[in-house]
Amino acid sequence: MSEETRLLSEKTRLLSEKPGPLFAKEGNYMPLAPVPVPRRFEGRSVVVTGAGTGFGAEIAVRAAQEGARAVGIHYRNSADGAKRTADRVAAHGSAPVLLQADIVDWEQIKSMADAAFEQLEGVDVLVNNVGDVAREQMSWRDITEESIDHVLTVDIKGTMLCVHEFGSRMLDQGHGAIVNIGSTVIVRGSARAPQYAAAKYGILGVTKSYAHAFAPTVRVNVFAPGFIETEATLGRKDWKSGRADQLRSLTPMGRIPAPAEVAGTALFLATDDAAHITGEYMVADGGYNMVGA
Repeated sequence: MSEETRLLSEKTRLLSEKPGPLFAKEGNYMPLAPVPVPRRFEGRSVVVTGAGTGFGAEIAVRAAQEGARAVGIHYRNSADGAKRTADRVAAHGSAPVLLQADIVDWEQIKSMADAAFEQLEGVDVLVNNVGDVAREQMSWRDITEESIDHVLTVDIKGTMLCVHEFGSRMLDQGHGAIVNIGSTVIVRGSARAPQYAAAKYGILGVTKSYAHAFAPTVRVNVFAPGFIETEATLGRKDWKSGRADQLRSLTPMGRIPAPAEVAGTALFLATDDAAHITGEYMVADGGYNMVGA
């Protein structure tokens, strides 16, 4: 196990046991005074797409920690990862429901939405986490038509289909909240992967459009994290060759969070405290972009 992966595992474990802010001292991550996990989803059901691994898995587990009665764990191919997430969800007292579908196939998304509403006895919250960042592409010069098509299809079409199908059923049940996982890349663009920046901007358009269409019954928002140290990110060539240190030096908070640290932030937009927020774009990037008026 690499040192980066070891640190990520340790941060994730600490946050899972005692969620709260972290500080770094000589490369060791320790929690500040433990903060009780709020129970913002008592009696509610939450579906998270792409919950077999990475950020999606941590959002699903956090929903369980916050009292969700049932958590839908969507996956496409990562069945083993989804089962591991399900075990973690169950350990926190929530009922896990596995949902398999290809996010870009409309018929499969219709079937998944039907299954979710039936098996979870209604869906109160949907978190659209699935996305493709063209991770292996290190320069705009390496872009391919295949990559353009894939990233735009997964990020824009996939998100739109899920918002459309789950949102329409939420309208029928009389309530619901949808959180689309975006990115701060739309603020600065991406010289590395322009197709990724374009796709995430597309998600903003999808969000605002359906927020208008579904108001006031169903809220739709974007949560935009900055860089997150998932295992996939830690494995990137540029990350290992100095990119991580460069980003930490440019981030006022001085660190890049593990997925578990911002999972609760993503879920905020689906809570009652966000009841007057819809069609909006919320950033959590440690101050890297300083977005705002």
